Formats: sequence, structure tokens, C-alpha cells
Amino acid sequence: MSSVPRLPGRRTALAAILLAFAAGGACAQAGASYPTHPVTLVVPYPPGGSADVLARAVGQKLGERLGQTVVVENKAGAATAIGAKAVARAPADGYTLLMGTVSSQAINPAMNKVGYDPVADFVPVAPLASIPFVFVANPSVPVSSVADVIALAKSKPGELAYASAGPGTSNHLAGELFASEAKIKLLHVPYKGSAPALNDVLAGHVPLMFDLQATSMAHIQGGKLKPLAVTTRERSSLLPSVPTMAEAGVPGFEVSAWFGLFAPAGTPQPVVDRLNTEVTAILKSAEMRKQLHDLGAEPELGSPAQYASFAKAEAAKWAQTVKGAGLAP
Repeated sequence: MSSVPRLPGRRTALAAILLAFAAGGACAQAGASYPTHPVTLVVPYPPGGSADVLARAVGQKLGERLGQTVVVENKAGAATAIGAKAVARAPADGYTLLMGTVSSQAINPAMNKVGYDPVADFVPVAPLASIPFVFVANPSVPVSSVADVIALAKSKPGELAYASAGPGTSNHLAGELFASEAKIKLLHVPYKGSAPALNDVLAGHVPLMFDLQATSMAHIQGGKLKPLAVTTRERSSLLPSVPTMAEAGVPGFEVSAWFGLFAPAGTPQPVVDRLNTEVTAILKSAEMRKQLHDLGAEPELGSPAQYASFAKAEAAKWAQTVKGAGLAP
């Protein structure tokens, strides 16, 4: 009587299946019990700025919904790298989160050796908000549209200037991206911060700037700045009559100071999904929308998968822009 031959690797395959079931059960259990103690939300900026204000507003509401305190911890330095690197190296258990921004997750890693990979070392959890930039001109400049700016720049290659908060800042790179997309050459005039840059545009010393909507609004309303376009994919609710850059003739142009929650790579998916669900509910509330409006920000909603695609695309876009501007390390 012949015996039934054993299939090679049968025990190995069975062990793998059992491990997979065990891992799935552990992940599900982690999501169901999370959180059991306070959560730390790291802000890679000093207290008082937009990222810090937003983190504290969202953190308070998130803590109420999770039933645990969300502690906001400021870890500033190295242009966001210190705080971001600390979260990248934290345990992947959902108890250490990052208030990630376009600087920490895209621009700074493209320009400097930061000690972390913005894509591989993080799990994007949920988008929070974005603050549009507005392409503004001093009223004395003979332009009334983005097309006028392009025509003027082509008539004076390298002479038409725009101000920024400094080399490698968002509004500097917005100008570099615009010049690249429009196939023009502009003169970059860097300052030590957005405030002095904007002051010189207001005074007429520099004709153009990509400025945050939040700081340019009052000057636009007062007639001290001409808004030519907003830099987001959709028109701003605060400037509904101002076209987007895409509408103004620069297809695909999208730049914003964006903010979102990130966790260390390997954080269990049920934990990520729970956080995304709670954050989405918070952002849909009338109270949070008013707080964002007061910051000059627009709420952003999306699933973890959608946000991961967005963050990856932003990292690639700014790496290419930085390289093209000769700013890569």
C-alpha cells in the first residue's frame, strides 16, 4: 500500500498562513484598543506659527474624540528636519505623530541631507489644510494678469524681479516653478523672511511676489497689492474672483503651504484608518472650518491612500524643482 507523498514546503506554507492570520488579528486588535495612553503630536516649528496653531486646534479636538490627551510638542530646528527625524525614528505604534508640511516632507529633504526619507520613512495619515499663495504685484507694475507678466518677462529676460523669504523657501521655489513652466527667466531677490520681502513689494522696490494668502489679504483688500492668481488647484474661497494659475495660463501649476498628519512607517493600518476617520470628522465641523478660515487656510480631506499619492508626488515635484534651480545638495 503506497503512502501519500508529502508536498514540499507544506509545513512552511501552513506556518506562513498562521502567521498572517496572527498578524492580521494583532493589527485589528491594535486598532480596536487604540489609544490606551496620550498621543504626542510633534510640530517641527517654534510655537506661534501656522503649523503650531493648527496642531493645537486639531490636537484638542482629536484628543476629545480619541478619549486620550494629544500632547503637542514643538521640536524646531534645521528647517523642520529635527522634528521630522524624531518622528521617523519613533516607534510605529500611532503614539507619535508629525505635523508634516510641504517643507518637512518635500522641500527640505530635496535641498538638504536631513537624515530621513520623506516617502519611505512615513505613513501619510490625513491631510489637514492648505494655505494658498497669491501671485501679487505692486499696483505700479504695468501688468493685470499672469499672461502680462510672462510677456513682460520675455521682453526683459532676467530683469523682472520677484521677492521671497529666502533661498529654498516655498515662495522662492514657487517663482522657480513658474519660470520653468512659463519658460521665462526671472530675477530672484531673497530676503530674511516673508515680512521684509512683502514690505519691499508694497513699497515698490520689487515688483512681484508669491505671498501667503493669509498675509496678503489685507493689502489686496486695501488696494496696495494686485492679485494676479492663486496657486492652488481650485479658487480660494477668500478670493473667489481671482483665477488659479492654471486658469491664468500655466496648466498644472499648484503650490501651497500644506499641512497634514504623518506617522512612522510601519504604523498599523487600523490605527492609521482610525486617525483618518477622526480627523476627517473634525475638519467637517463648522467650528474647525471657522478656525481654518481665520488662519487663511482651506480644509483638505482625503483617505490615507489618496494622501500618500499626494505626498509622494509633492516630494518628486519639489526635488525636480530644487534640482532645476541648482539648489540640490
